[in-house]
Amino acid sequence: MQKDNDAIEKFVLIELMRLNGVILGLILGILLGLGIFLATVILLLKGGEQVGPHLALLGQFFIGYRVTFAGSIIGLLYGFAFGFVVGYVIATLYNWMASFREKHWPENK
Repeated sequence: MQKDNDAIEKFVLIELMRLNGVILGLILGILLGLGIFLATVILLLKGGEQVGPHLALLGQFFIGYRVTFAGSIIGLLYGFAFGFVVGYVIATLYNWMASFREKHWPENK
């Protein structure tokens, strides 16, 4: 009976260690996309002679991005895609390391 409980407990702990790549990707994608969108819109509303020269450098990486209202939508999409990929890769690497650790876990613990 104790051995069954230990096996169930180990299974639950292993499953709790896993990350869902799609969910983490969605969360990071939404955060990064909204961050770029809000930063662009805030700079546009603030206005000025030269609007967002530092933020405009994102156009070097995100093709079509400019500090405009249309550019904020483009930045939202690029930010979401980039955040999703980064989140998915982080979850995949974390799960791989967790499974590696689980395979090398001593049986007496």
